[in-house]
Amino acid sequence: MFRHGAPQRLPVPSPQQLADLRLAAAQMTGAKRRAFQAEMTVQYCASNARQAERMFGWGRETIGLGLAERRTGLICLGAQGASSGRKRWEAQHPQAAAALCQLAEAHAQQDPTFRTPLAYTRLTANAAVAALRAQGYEEEQLPAPSTMATVLNRLGFRLRKVLKAKPQKKIAQTDAIFDNIKKKTPTRRPPQPSNA
Repeated sequence: MFRHGAPQRLPVPSPQQLADLRLAAAQMTGAKRRAFQAEMTVQYCASNARQAERMFGWGRETIGLGLAERRTGLICLGAQGASSGRKRWEAQHPQAAAALCQLAEAHAQQDPTFRTPLAYTRLTANAAVAALRAQGYEEEQLPAPSTMATVLNRLGFRLRKVLKAKPQKKIAQTDAIFDNIKKKTPTRRPPQPSNA
C-alpha cells in the first residue's frame, strides 16, 4: 500500500486578498486571464479546478483550460479571435508593405534624443500613397491616406516634421565677433533729400 506523506498545507487567502485576485482576473482577458487563474489555482487550490471555482467564483472549465495550457505550453485560440475580423493592410498586401518600409526608411531619421527606437519621417501619408502608385501598385491595393498614416505608425515611423537644426546658444565671444564685423564694414549714410 502506497502512503503519501503528510498533506501539504496550502496558504489560504484572506477575504481582501480574494477580492483583489478576483478584481485582477476581471481586468484580464483571454489567455492572460486563464494563465493567471491557473497560477492562482496551483498556488491556493493544489491544481483543483472545482476547489478554485468555490474559492474564487471562476468557471471551472476556464480554469481547467488554463491548467492544460500551463501544463502543455500551448495556447488555445478561440474560434472568433482566430478567424474573424478584417486583416490588416500589411497582411493583405505584404509586397506593397515591404515597398512602403523601404520608402519610409529612405526618408527616416532617428529621434535626435535617442530616447526612443522610433524613426521620424518627413514622408507624408499622401506622398507615400503617391510613391507606391508610381512604383506600379494598383489603386485597389493602396489604402486611403488616413489609413496609410496609421500603417506607417504601426510600422514604427512617426509622421512628424523634423527639425532642421536648432541655433546654437549665444556664446561669450558672440558680441565681440559682431563688434569686429561692424568695425570692418563701412556704414552707409541715409540719402539726403535734395533741395531742388
